[in-house]
Amino acid sequence: MNRGSAIKQRRRARLRIGDVASRAGVNPQTLRYYERRGILGSPKRSPAGYREYPIDTVRLIRFIKRAQELGFTLTEIEELITLRQATSRQRSKVRELAAAKMRDIDEKLARLQAMRSALSTLVEGCACGAQAVTCPILEALDDVSDAEAADGTR
Repeated sequence: MNRGSAIKQRRRARLRIGDVASRAGVNPQTLRYYERRGILGSPKRSPAGYREYPIDTVRLIRFIKRAQELGFTLTEIEELITLRQATSRQRSKVRELAAAKMRDIDEKLARLQAMRSALSTLVEGCACGAQAVTCPILEALDDVSDAEAADGTR
């Protein structure tokens, strides 16, 4: 078989949902969910009614999973998928999306660092033992002024 016919054969090859899921490292419910969301097109059906996906669906699912690992939401991933097929001029949008995601991550890291610092202060100030009547950590968590509680500002 020459290279051209091998490529055509691969394009015609169809995989059932379990095969795609296994090769992509997800479960079949994930594929059904992506299908319902419109991320995956509706696959062809076999005469017996089984879903039959093109073989490149595995690559697409792996792309989605890698993007999720980098923190992209499914909505953002849908845009990335669209941009995969865009012109090179439109692809500059990919850099913008990635830079925005980095800013989001930096903001989350700053919030997490502030949370860690606050917890560290509470833990260091806690001398709770089995005989302690009060716990400074629990008191700090419960320390909401009556005014804040009344107007819901905290």
